[in-house]
Amino acid sequence: MIQEARELQNLLLKKQKIKYKRYFFNKFDFDRLSGIIGARGVGKTTFLLQYLKEHNLPFSKKLYISADSIKIDSLFDLAKEFQNSGGKLLIIDEIHKYNGFENELKKIYDFLELQIIFSGSSALQIDNSKADLSRRTIVFEVEGLSFREFLELKNDIILPNFTLNDILDNHIDIAYELLEKFELNQFKEYLEFGYYPFYFDKQSSYKIKLNETINTVLEVDIPSIFKIEYQNIQNLKKLLLILCQSVPYTPNVNELLGKMGMGSDYRSLYRYLDYLHKSKIITLLRPKTKGDNLFSKPQKIYFNNSNLHYAYCDNPNIGTIREVFFKSMLFEHSLVVAKKGDFLIDDKYIFEIGGKNKNYKQIKNLPNSYVVSDDIGIGNGNKIPLWLFGFIY
Repeated sequence: MIQEARELQNLLLKKQKIKYKRYFFNKFDFDRLSGIIGARGVGKTTFLLQYLKEHNLPFSKKLYISADSIKIDSLFDLAKEFQNSGGKLLIIDEIHKYNGFENELKKIYDFLELQIIFSGSSALQIDNSKADLSRRTIVFEVEGLSFREFLELKNDIILPNFTLNDILDNHIDIAYELLEKFELNQFKEYLEFGYYPFYFDKQSSYKIKLNETINTVLEVDIPSIFKIEYQNIQNLKKLLLILCQSVPYTPNVNELLGKMGMGSDYRSLYRYLDYLHKSKIITLLRPKTKGDNLFSKPQKIYFNNSNLHYAYCDNPNIGTIREVFFKSMLFEHSLVVAKKGDFLIDDKYIFEIGGKNKNYKQIKNLPNSYVVSDDIGIGNGNKIPLWLFGFIY
């Protein structure tokens, strides 16, 4: 089994030509048992192969396996065989494809001395298993390309990133500096195509592959962990089409139940929304006072990123696209629906998102409030260009 794994690893390393390092490449401090989770297609496998190749151990002591590429009778036995042959680092990709991986990882941690790094192509599956592993492992979550990363890949340049406070305090100077290095019309390309790294593999088929990715999550990932019936998978697809009509969608539960043909089964509806949220297809936002209670009504529902709106929905609303971009770039910050304005960030900053003519009317006289405008290159005062938030990571 180890021999087969090494041969597959060698083929993958030869095929792996990507040199670009994502924002998280040097960010993670891996422990003896560490996991990487995130939406399908954001580059976890590429990162694992890059990490394997650059790790200072000799290849005889490190090994990459993918749980969906080779038949594994016992993950523990494979790990034990690898350790007995002198192995030190074992990387397991797509671990959710191995049934019962939670118990196997615990056995490896408790009885072997290997360092293990694992990944899952679907955040919901690792999240759902994390409770049993929480005392043994640290889990890192990764996101799709930022606007900054997209520009670096597309233009083969190096660009700085900035903190939120950097942008709030110095956005005029930062914008002048950055706009000397790229064309601003590339922002619209990013909104439609730039979130997933596989855009650069074959741009002409990007939306086809993205729709295939969504269907894999709906038809494979969600049923494998939540055990829902086939007709309910169809309900998930129907729900997404209804949400496509959003601007963004502020849910009326009774209306949504009616369109879904679900009678008064609001608990199932909320579960469907939760499945889609955990699988990184949609994002549920609630007011600060509501928290993350599964059965509390979300105040706004978005697709997870702007590319999903363009791929899945006909004629997506530009106002929704702007809000989705903004919230997706600030994933490391606390973000909730504001009482006035669109978003409250870190319990302190209020942001109103709009086009170039957006004014301060809705947030007038509110402290720490900002207008974020699309279709402008340079801001002024508390009016900041939307694209600039794509440089936070």
